[in-house]
Amino acid sequence: MGDNKADIEADMSTDIDRGETVSMMEPMLISSSSRYRAALADLAVELASKTTGLRKSLPDPIVSALSDLVRSMNCYYSNLIEGHDTHPIDIEKALNEDYSTDPEKRDLQLEARAHISVQKWIDGGGLHGRAVSAKSILEIHHRFCSLLPDDLLWVEYPETGERARVVPGELRTRDVKVGRHIAISPAAIPNFMTRIESAYSKVGKVDAILSSATAHHRLLWVHPFLDGNGRVARLMSYAILFDAIDTGGLWSIARGLARNEKKYKGHLAACDLPRRNDLDGRGNLSEEELAKFTMFFLQTCIDQVEFMETLVQPKRLRSRIQLWAEEEIRAGSLPAKSTQVLDAILYKGELERGEIAELLGVTPRHARRITSALMERGVLTSQSSRAILCLAFPATLASRWTPGLFPDKE
Repeated sequence: MGDNKADIEADMSTDIDRGETVSMMEPMLISSSSRYRAALADLAVELASKTTGLRKSLPDPIVSALSDLVRSMNCYYSNLIEGHDTHPIDIEKALNEDYSTDPEKRDLQLEARAHISVQKWIDGGGLHGRAVSAKSILEIHHRFCSLLPDDLLWVEYPETGERARVVPGELRTRDVKVGRHIAISPAAIPNFMTRIESAYSKVGKVDAILSSATAHHRLLWVHPFLDGNGRVARLMSYAILFDAIDTGGLWSIARGLARNEKKYKGHLAACDLPRRNDLDGRGNLSEEELAKFTMFFLQTCIDQVEFMETLVQPKRLRSRIQLWAEEEIRAGSLPAKSTQVLDAILYKGELERGEIAELLGVTPRHARRITSALMERGVLTSQSSRAILCLAFPATLASRWTPGLFPDKE
C-alpha cells in the first residue's frame, strides 16, 4: 500500500511477546501542567470557531457538494504521503467506473476508490462517537484493505526478498521497525489498543480536538497493522474532528500534512523520543514533543479551514463559476441563460426543476434543454429525473472553480 515495498523492517518470527506494559506509551494527553496547554486550548477553540463559521456560511446542499470534492482531495493527499500520486480527476473517473487500461494506474484508482468509500462511510456517521475504539480502528483498516486489488495487499522486505500479505482488519503478527522506532511486540498490541480507546473515548471537547493529534501519533507508535497504518491514523483523526467540531467534510488535514510532509514526519519521529527530564511530563515518552506535534497539527488544520474559507467565499465562488459559464456560453458549449440557473442554485443551494422555466422566462422545454446541458457537463446533479437539482463540483473544473485545491493535472 506504500510502494509495494515495506517502509518497515520485519522480524520473520511471529507471536513475539516481550511483555511490554501500556505505561510505555504515556503520556496520552497533554497535561494541565504543561507549558503548552493554554496555547493548545486556544488553538482548539479557534479551530472549532473557524470550522463553525465556514460551515454556516454555506447552504447545506452546497456543503454536501463541496464535501464530495474535498473527499477526493483528502484521498489524493493522503495517498500522496504514501508515495502514490493518483490525481482527483483520475479518482473521479474511478468513481464513475472509468479505469485506466494500465494495470498499475488501475490499481491506484481502485486504492483511491477504497479510501473514498471509507471516508464516505465516516461522513455518513459510520464512526459517530467511536472513532478511537479498538474495534473501529480495525474496521477502518478492514473496510479500506478489503476493497484493494490483491497486488496492493503485499509488502516486500528488500533485505530478505520476502513478501508478506496484508490481511484486512488483522493485527500484525511480527516485529517491525519504523525508522529508529522499534514498535511493540505483536502480542502486546491488543492491550495498547485498549489503552488508546480508554484514554481518548471519554474526554471533554478540548481534549477531543487535541486527541486528533495525540491519538494520531500514539496509534502510529503502536503500528498495529503490517501496512496501512498511516492512512488509518489519518482517517481516524478525520473522524475525531468530524465528530468533535462538525467539520461537514469541508476541509482536509491531509492536504496540509502532505504540503508539510517533512515537518509532519519529523514531528512524528520526535514524539517517539523518551522523556528528557523532570520538566518533560511524567510519562515514558516526551510530553513536550507530543505537545509540539499537537500544535503543528492544529495550526495545520486552521490553515486548511482558512484556505477553504477564502476559496468558497460566496461572492468569489460565484464570480469564478459565472466567468466559467459565460465563457462556455460564448464557445457554444452551454445554452444561453445557463449562468442564471447556476446563480440561483448557488444562492438557494438547490432548485426544483419546475422553477427554472419561470426563473428564466422560457418554455418548460427550453428549461429542460438548459438543465440537461448543465447535467451533461457534470455541474448539476439530481437523484432522479424528477428530483431537486443541486450543484456539483467536478474535479475536472476544480482549477477554475476552486483553484489551488490540488495541482492541475498535466
